Amino acid sequence: MRQLGISGAWVHEPKVFQDSRGSFHEWFREADFAAATGRSLTLAQANCSVSERGTLRGVHFADVPPSQAKYVKCVRGAVLDVVVDIRVGSPTFGRWEGVQLDDQEHAAIFLSEGLGHAFMALTDDATVVYLCSEGYAPTREHGINPLDPELGISWPSDIEPLLSDKDRGAPTLREAAEQGLLPSFEACQSFQRELRAATR
Repeated sequence: MRQLGISGAWVHEPKVFQDSRGSFHEWFREADFAAATGRSLTLAQANCSVSERGTLRGVHFADVPPSQAKYVKCVRGAVLDVVVDIRVGSPTFGRWEGVQLDDQEHAAIFLSEGLGHAFMALTDDATVVYLCSEGYAPTREHGINPLDPELGISWPSDIEPLLSDKDRGAPTLREAAEQGLLPSFEACQSFQRELRAATR
């Protein structure tokens, strides 16, 4: 696994074995995951979403602790998957990083607790599956408008974004900070230390 420029986020780029019958790859291996991240991944919930081209989901995050770590993969079509550092006090606060996930290279992304997550479907029927460390809890879930101009995520300019009413009405990053919705970098770091200690 390769660490991204935002701490707490990694991308897994597997070797894909192909022959006349199809292909095979490992998209998750606990030992490799623990070696890269220093922790284990507790599986509490597994999700699958299917989206038409242009569908934009996020930026979503949850209160820390316990928040919700995610291991994300696209099993059909392609998406632009985006990690957003929303941790107040982080050296990379407000920064985002995007990785294409698709059914050809089979990369996967892991986002630690406290990071924001969004993706845009680049193809019709883009199918994304993700493993979650915690179950969905509506009272702890929040969002940031993915089209926030100050955040400045470079979504594909040739695709018209399709948002839910909830995501379209979500606050900007600055508004979320003013409302006290964002996790602190210190709280996230402390929670990560607890998780790593529990892994040893």
